[in-house]
Amino acid sequence: MKRKLPIILAIITSIGLIMAGCAPACPNIGDRAPNFTLSNIDGESLSLNDFKGNPVMVNFWSTRCVPCLSEMPHIQAVYDEQSNQGLVVLAINISDSAATAHDFMARQGFTFTVLLDPQMKVFQNYCLPNAIPITLFINAEGIIKATKVGAFQSADEIESILKSL
Repeated sequence: MKRKLPIILAIITSIGLIMAGCAPACPNIGDRAPNFTLSNIDGESLSLNDFKGNPVMVNFWSTRCVPCLSEMPHIQAVYDEQSNQGLVVLAINISDSAATAHDFMARQGFTFTVLLDPQMKVFQNYCLPNAIPITLFINAEGIIKATKVGAFQSADEIESILKSL
């Protein structure tokens, strides 16, 4: 058994290294944003790559998250002001049904795009902390330029980050 132990440990270590090499790396600021495809609240599939050439705000949220709801008017204000300049807002809902998210957006009069990630696969692929809201800012070249954990307190706060893109 003593002779087999080093061999077993070597095999286990090798398997671990191989598996770690196969796992997707967590993207950081300065990295290309990994593409994803999700359905919007109307059932259409959209990919991050569909918006290449435009700055993109990716906001993870839920209707059960009070801070998420408090920042939505600020996001809408910035979207209203800058969407004609190419700004794309992708609000990725991580817990609600399409009907719940759709009804919420309609009741509030919010018009930016909502995508659904109920299994949180995109959320996990981006290796985000287990807290929402979280917003990623991706420039027109597809590079993650900034992240914000927590709710925005004003439209000005969002605009100052967008200016840095």
